[in-house]
Amino acid sequence: FRDSPLLTSGRLVFDLGTVRAGFRLALPTGSAQGRSRRSPVAGTRLLVLSDNELLQRRSLRRPAPRRGYESRVIESFLDLREGDYVVHVGHGIARYRGLELCERHGTLEEHLVLEFAGGTRVLVPASRIELVQKYVGGKGQEPPLSKVGGTTWQKRKQQVADAVRDLAAELLRLQALRTSRPGFSYAEESDWQAEFEASFPFQETPDQLRALEEIKRDMAQPRPMDRLLCGDVGFGKTELAMRAAFKVVDHGKQVAVLVPTTVLAEQHYRTFTERFAAFPFEIEVLSRFKTKAEQRDVLERLKQGSIDIIIGTHRLLQADVEFHDLGLVIIDEEQRFGVAHKERLKSMRAMVDVLTLTATPIPRTLHMALLGIRDISVLETAPLGRMAVETHICRWDDELIRNAILRELNRDGQVLFVHNRIYNIHEIARKIEQLVPEAIVRYAHGRMPAHELESTMLAFFDRKFDVLVATTIIENGLDIPTANTLFINDADRFGLADLHQLRGRVGRYKHRAYAYLLVDPARAMTEDARQRLKAIEEFNELGAGFKLALRDLEIRGAGNILGPQQSGHIAAVGYELYCQLLEKAVRELKNEPAPQWLPVVIDLPWKTYLPGNYVPTQRQRIEVYRKLGQVRSLADVEDLQAELRDRFGPPPAPVRNLLDAARIRVLAQSWTIQRIRLHNGYVIFSFATAAGARAFQNRMGKRVRFSDETTGYLPVEETVGAGELVQELLELLRTPPDEPVQAA
Repeated sequence: FRDSPLLTSGRLVFDLGTVRAGFRLALPTGSAQGRSRRSPVAGTRLLVLSDNELLQRRSLRRPAPRRGYESRVIESFLDLREGDYVVHVGHGIARYRGLELCERHGTLEEHLVLEFAGGTRVLVPASRIELVQKYVGGKGQEPPLSKVGGTTWQKRKQQVADAVRDLAAELLRLQALRTSRPGFSYAEESDWQAEFEASFPFQETPDQLRALEEIKRDMAQPRPMDRLLCGDVGFGKTELAMRAAFKVVDHGKQVAVLVPTTVLAEQHYRTFTERFAAFPFEIEVLSRFKTKAEQRDVLERLKQGSIDIIIGTHRLLQADVEFHDLGLVIIDEEQRFGVAHKERLKSMRAMVDVLTLTATPIPRTLHMALLGIRDISVLETAPLGRMAVETHICRWDDELIRNAILRELNRDGQVLFVHNRIYNIHEIARKIEQLVPEAIVRYAHGRMPAHELESTMLAFFDRKFDVLVATTIIENGLDIPTANTLFINDADRFGLADLHQLRGRVGRYKHRAYAYLLVDPARAMTEDARQRLKAIEEFNELGAGFKLALRDLEIRGAGNILGPQQSGHIAAVGYELYCQLLEKAVRELKNEPAPQWLPVVIDLPWKTYLPGNYVPTQRQRIEVYRKLGQVRSLADVEDLQAELRDRFGPPPAPVRNLLDAARIRVLAQSWTIQRIRLHNGYVIFSFATAAGARAFQNRMGKRVRFSDETTGYLPVEETVGAGELVQELLELLRTPPDEPVQAA
């Protein structure tokens, strides 16, 4: 073909694109077209094959780009409702009783109303909302309310602070030990690596690209990698694991992929085989689906080095498994392995690179607290084109089940039906066959003979039947793009984590997916079960696992990452305060300065609140107050103002005052001003440090008078309006000091 006149004619154009199916191009020499036009392509015989046909990548898809769906990381206040438990950093645990508009000394401001033990009510200004956090303690237990003014809360905080300091010290010790061990540096990038990454049939998310860069940076270091990769179900963790594995085998070393279930091992084997099909690497699976003789053969080849990637369950951790040159261990959902297995993994971490994948989401607060003591990459953005799974809670209804299955079959899809009772799973399968005789139905569970379970699952992957009735063996990591309708029978008997994981098995392709949570109409649900189902139905958007992490912390929260012994400390002070104490302990142990941010109190005769006719719901108002409390620069204030204008329209006067107050707080930081108030014709500045007061006096000269080392007075006309006064203050504070002033 290289010497064909087709190339020399100048009519052949090379372009990037996708060929769905191959074709044959043949123009006979003696054709009328060839004789009349003397075409240079006459006589050419060309066979074009798509990469899918050539490399047997039948299940890879490249859907057309769709509108992206942004998944927002959890902020604890987004779900605060009246009656919820909250934590006041200074006073302890209370009940939130709503927002209240209060006037004091001419200032009109909204306050959070907190109720403590004995009915004591405390009003917290919305400008100090950072003092209040939603209480999340796990295990569904109601915490006792704290007593305002007592010492119990301070003692409890100190006990937890001591505990997290010990935890941080242990994690830092392990990190230092790992850093001191020699490792292999995978510094070079080969052409094969670039080709492998380019063959990914989807658009990577920004989070994936950032995490990939972090993984590669770790692997380039001359020490063993130990990185935790967190992301909600379906957010692309497996692809990153495969890229890390490719880098290792490309350097001549071996990779072990450790998964919790046999079915998932087979799924990963199929996925890895398809992605690596164009490259001469040997991939094998070790599970109970293989006979004893087959297992012996795999172990022998693994020892000799002829197998590059081995995928298996805890069988890989047994003593008879020997590697020729192991370079990387990929662990999927480590918390599902036993204590003995974890000890073996702990010893591996000191010798080879380890990449741990988990669908246990890490909310931002925990992520920030762990930075510096664990290497963590978090995937927060859903892949392009992914749609949220539409979730319904309903009673068992024959007509609904039949219609839902037929709708899926009509769009050439498959159905998953979860029934977690082995003794009568065949009866459920028979009942569905009777309801939908048009469908081919089979069932699978973990106690089936290995060969039968394997053949059933492979047949479902190959679309040889329509409905799979299965136990929760399908829970972890299975990627079946054609299965986009899911039923969970007796859904009230499942934990929130299990429901979220099961729902993640559908919605992995371009079609809208549906999940039906079926409950028994003859059985009354417990209150806990009702709350779980309500939560799973409410949090059905992409990335919902980050919100479920706080709603069901004892299952999906920090326990899997920090260890179960920490759950008691989290319950004592609440999740967010626990994370703050952990972050503080880490900084102290690493001799890092704490972030400097002074709370600034502004007492001026103006209205600073969010009117109900501007920001309509209480939830939205708390969200805005929360964002106002988090601004750390004038650019942050401008961004927030633009967001408010975009969401709610031009801000009215009280909202403009709120934004000006945020600007004043930002500017006051450089002078260490902690309070600004108006009294008897003077604006009074109270400074946290004498150095800040001296710098302010030197800059302002006689314009500001000082009565002592930390108090300055700015005279103002009685007729000046609040708006003019604020603008004068902004101009006054906008000039930075000659030299930076540090808060005490």
